[in-house]
Amino acid sequence: MSDVDKNRRQMIGVGVAAAAGLAIAPGVTLLDLAHGRPADQAADSSKRWGLLVDSTKCTSGCSDCVSACHTENGVTSTGHPETDPQWIRKIELTEIRSGRSHSLPMMCQHCAEPPCVDVCPTGASFKRADGIVLVDRHICIGCRYCMMACPYKARSFVHEEHHDQKPDVPRGKGCVEACTLCVHRVDKGELPACVEACQKAGHEAILFGDLNDPNSEISKRIATIATKQVRADLNLNTGVRYQGI
Repeated sequence: MSDVDKNRRQMIGVGVAAAAGLAIAPGVTLLDLAHGRPADQAADSSKRWGLLVDSTKCTSGCSDCVSACHTENGVTSTGHPETDPQWIRKIELTEIRSGRSHSLPMMCQHCAEPPCVDVCPTGASFKRADGIVLVDRHICIGCRYCMMACPYKARSFVHEEHHDQKPDVPRGKGCVEACTLCVHRVDKGELPACVEACQKAGHEAILFGDLNDPNSEISKRIATIATKQVRADLNLNTGVRYQGI
């Protein structure tokens, strides 16, 4: 993205926020404010939150992570499977040469260079300083450019009205949404719901941690075992890594 495009995006984002009567400090987002983060405290740029998925421990037919995600974030079926939101989904990969198959969860990959952010005309798609990619529903206009730009098909469009929503997870008709890495839990020092459910079930297939900390368990594993990024050829530097594929 050129400097001109970056400046244009910044100007649009500032203009929209000002029009809404919101004063947001650098690095602080609407979601930060909603969750009680002090206005003068930005997300920690020294961290980069991410996931490591061990496909050798992720079994076909298991949907514990999907169920936990949907329960935690109030994601329910609309009765129309073709438009149901999918913050996380299980996919099956098969190697053409060997026929070996892998079952693994697919969600927003929280890219360091997120294409969804590049194409968003209002700044609704954004990346926090700690690497978590989010959508600000207050300024999302539902154009769905981000859905087309995402190579992981990780974003969903909200077609229906939502009632009895989770206070920490605002959702709205006409907006795009995706996995947030359970940012409302992470900011409290808790694990994302998918990780917690996988651990409680004894699968231990998903590890969460700080990719920037060489002493974190996730960094140690990535440094010592073979891991892959899905569509590494796109050079997006994803925050979700996979082992065993």
